[in-house]
Amino acid sequence: SATAPVVLIKYMSLTCPHCKRFHADVFPEFKRAYIDTGKVRFVMREFPIGKASGTATVALRCAPTDKYLALYGRFMEQQASWVSQDVRTDQIGKVAAQVGVTGDALSACLADKKLVADLNAVKERGRKLGIIGTPNFYLDNRLIKSTVDWPALRALIEARLAGGASPLTTSN
Repeated sequence: SATAPVVLIKYMSLTCPHCKRFHADVFPEFKRAYIDTGKVRFVMREFPIGKASGTATVALRCAPTDKYLALYGRFMEQQASWVSQDVRTDQIGKVAAQVGVTGDALSACLADKKLVADLNAVKERGRKLGIIGTPNFYLDNRLIKSTVDWPALRALIEARLAGGASPLTTSN
């Protein structure tokens, strides 16, 4: 919800094993307790680390808006099938195809200089804000440079909901 009293921004890389763990172990409870109830606005910012992550993130941006989170989840759940030292565009394409991003659409997105420049701008903004790895979070204009488990995240959010620091803006 755009009117949620708390905003949590997550900087993520699709190849990050810690991001995968957050998605599997923390996100479902977090979503049920805070996003679905309108208490937290959750914003994901791409911060691809490595060429494979960059290519997969272009595929992610290529997905229709209503399929973005579904594709993100599939990339997280299927990391082992597409992450390697070499960029495996064919395997990335197989994951993207699961939400309707065809090979032709992916090729067009990979060749789209503006899309790639916009992605690089998001990553550069993150660097200027102190992001050096993933996942990193912003809550109450405070950078959290570590993974967070469910009890820790719940405690941070509950403190904010109880009248903690000023709301976080989505400009981070």
